[in-house]
Amino acid sequence: MPHVGVQRGRASRAIRTVAAIRTVASLRSVALLTSGVLALPALTGCSSGDDAAGAVAAPQDIGAAARPQVADGGTLRWAVDALPQTLNVFQADADAATARITGAVLPSLFTLDERGRPERNPDYLESAEIVQREPKQVVLYKLNQKAVWSDGREIGAPDFLAQWRALSGRDTAYWTARNAGYERIEKIEKGANDLEVKVTFAKRYADWRALFSPLYPKDVTGTPDAFNDGARTRLKATAGPFLLKASDRDKGTFTLARNPRWWGRPSKLDELVFRAVPRDKRVAALADGTLDVAEIDRSGADRITLAERDKGAGRGNDGPGLAHGPGAAITPASALRSWAIAHGSDEERAEAEVRARKQTREAVERYAQEQAGLAGLSIRKSLEPAYTQLALNGSSGPLADERVRRAVARALDRQELAEIVLKPLGLPARPPGSHLALAGQPAYADNSDALGGHDTHEAQALLADAGWTPGGARQKPGTSKAGSKASGAGADDDAKRESAGEAGTSNDDGTYIVGDDKGRRVRPGPGLYSLGGAHVGEGPYYADGAKPGSGSGAQDDDEGAAGSDDRPGDNRPGGSGPGADTHVLAPARAAAIQEIALMRQAEALDDAGHGHKDEAGKRRDGEDAHRTEAQRQGGAPGAYAPKGTAAPAAGGPLGKDGKPLTLRFVLPSGAGSEQLRAVGERIAQMLKAVGISTEISKVADDSYFKDHIASGDFDLALYSWPGTAYPATDDRPVFAKPEPASDGSLVVEQNYTRVGTDHIDQLFDQAAGELDEDEARDLVRKADARIWAAAGSVPLYQRPQLVAVKPNVANAGAFGFASPHFQDIGFKKAESAPKGSRK
Repeated sequence: MPHVGVQRGRASRAIRTVAAIRTVASLRSVALLTSGVLALPALTGCSSGDDAAGAVAAPQDIGAAARPQVADGGTLRWAVDALPQTLNVFQADADAATARITGAVLPSLFTLDERGRPERNPDYLESAEIVQREPKQVVLYKLNQKAVWSDGREIGAPDFLAQWRALSGRDTAYWTARNAGYERIEKIEKGANDLEVKVTFAKRYADWRALFSPLYPKDVTGTPDAFNDGARTRLKATAGPFLLKASDRDKGTFTLARNPRWWGRPSKLDELVFRAVPRDKRVAALADGTLDVAEIDRSGADRITLAERDKGAGRGNDGPGLAHGPGAAITPASALRSWAIAHGSDEERAEAEVRARKQTREAVERYAQEQAGLAGLSIRKSLEPAYTQLALNGSSGPLADERVRRAVARALDRQELAEIVLKPLGLPARPPGSHLALAGQPAYADNSDALGGHDTHEAQALLADAGWTPGGARQKPGTSKAGSKASGAGADDDAKRESAGEAGTSNDDGTYIVGDDKGRRVRPGPGLYSLGGAHVGEGPYYADGAKPGSGSGAQDDDEGAAGSDDRPGDNRPGGSGPGADTHVLAPARAAAIQEIALMRQAEALDDAGHGHKDEAGKRRDGEDAHRTEAQRQGGAPGAYAPKGTAAPAAGGPLGKDGKPLTLRFVLPSGAGSEQLRAVGERIAQMLKAVGISTEISKVADDSYFKDHIASGDFDLALYSWPGTAYPATDDRPVFAKPEPASDGSLVVEQNYTRVGTDHIDQLFDQAAGELDEDEARDLVRKADARIWAAAGSVPLYQRPQLVAVKPNVANAGAFGFASPHFQDIGFKKAESAPKGSRK
């Protein structure tokens, strides 16, 4: 599953994946930072204007339709990860569902267009502009005179005033996640009439458009009790195209209904139902017709693509067998071998095989039914406004030396990594050139030259300059250069690993060091098949982890023949288990002879299969080509370095003062994170090419962010940051230089790499207070160039956004940066809907 970091700055920014982590105050962690200064011409940033930003990397894909083409009425069911714990986006446990629901029921004074630019929302604002700059900044809001809350009261200055007081940070009784921007306000007052709101700032604020979106009624923000507890499950008043109707925790649904007091364009839908469906269950929900819109991962998209292809080819329930899924691995040889075991003389094995065959048959039928249900769905795809980065923890160990961090960055072929993720999806694979903006945004400029591109020779030179040499691991410890020696917990871990190695003990903790060929090997086994997100089959005849006894015919290889295994526990003639040389009376001698004969036939079929393949076999070969080498070896992704990985340069991996240069690479282990692990494994290979070893540690999804990223328990890690229209505000805590606290710890805010400089902080502060938009963009670009040079994080690719929809759904799908227009979402009229659509 995807891993997106804590929200940037404003509490309304949604976080998905793993367990979403929100920071109420600043997270603290002991760390040691070095702040080197690089004198590079590129650090000046790019020129102002939109020319550098260019076009968006990929347009939104929402099945756009004009309102006359959209039918009136209907209920649309939209998947969310979970029902929201609160409806207050400014609280720490707000999540993506909170943001989605409040976007439909509360005022947003400014929304985002396709390029991630804020634009005035005419449903609420007649105008909003800076009317005074000196001596203090004053913004005047003129409200839409039709704008009212659902209880009939006009939206006005009292609502602005109450929200400012709640979020200003002056009253600690309000439990707020963040007060960015609101703390700069000096006062709020009514203007010339009730429809005007005048906001005066004590300190200039460039991102003033980020404020009051969403805007809550004063009933929610007027008192701490109402703010903290009153808006968690309900809202006393709303003011959007929809209003809250019902929430059913048991059914996992949150229902919105058309707002009869809405003054704008009326909502096309009667109801909008948000349904909590975990991502690994969405394919099944889409197949059985209980969802209309659902964001999915690549495996789900592949299932839908295959379903459409098979439907066109006449395969499925009523046609030839599917060339994929739990039945695809069944060959004539494996089927014959399984039949032989099921009807053989070993009653225990036969019984287990019969059960496994039944489970597999049921799995094949369920898979076929799901595929039939998926046929006809559409996949809408774009690039999500978020990028995945490689984070380098600069708090201690080798990465405390900026030369090592820069060497890691220079060893990466970012283009190749982006293509691994995006090219198979048909999406543009261009690595982001900025930490603070995405392609198409006004502040975007490619500042990666401040660090430099892929260059293994330069990476090796940087490592040599830092004292890491091929023979360094065998040298006696001496005086080390800054950053070359791990400290704290990391050093203790290294010592423990070395100690374990000296003792000759086996370390079976799920880690594997790329470049270390002494790791344990796992006997290749059959693959796992998934139905609706649940594992239902292992190999052609294993389901739900139920394996027949040793020597089961489900293994489609030469070792499956009788007497050819020699595995412990094998009681057949020639086996090595207990009773291998013991002669027993068989209750059905004829059955045993028949089993042996059938096994030999299966072997013959296996041999023949090596020289000839039918069409199904060719299709399987084509699909197997997409599997990783580790999968073909039988282990989990990341268990082994792929075949063909280049060996280290002469002298082996690098070292220094008797210690090898090994970095702990933390990756999530759960289902849905396969793509992230594949990228991580390729990064490990790239680092190995320059002499850097990586110890890959796969951890549980629910602890990945909280216990490792946020706490600093990693050297390298992959996670994503959401994009923003307000980088001067939202991105500052992400790249702020950690500061020591009174208790001796370090306040890192959201800078989990622990890499920052005073200069970067100064540029952010200047940009946040610069009211000239061109000058503010230049300052953001300069800050980004400095971030590149510090090499605390390396943007790799913009994340794909894949949304499955029924084809007649209009104006919903892969939104990209743009804010949804909920009142325009609906179902296309019959004459304009694609053939075969259903409501």
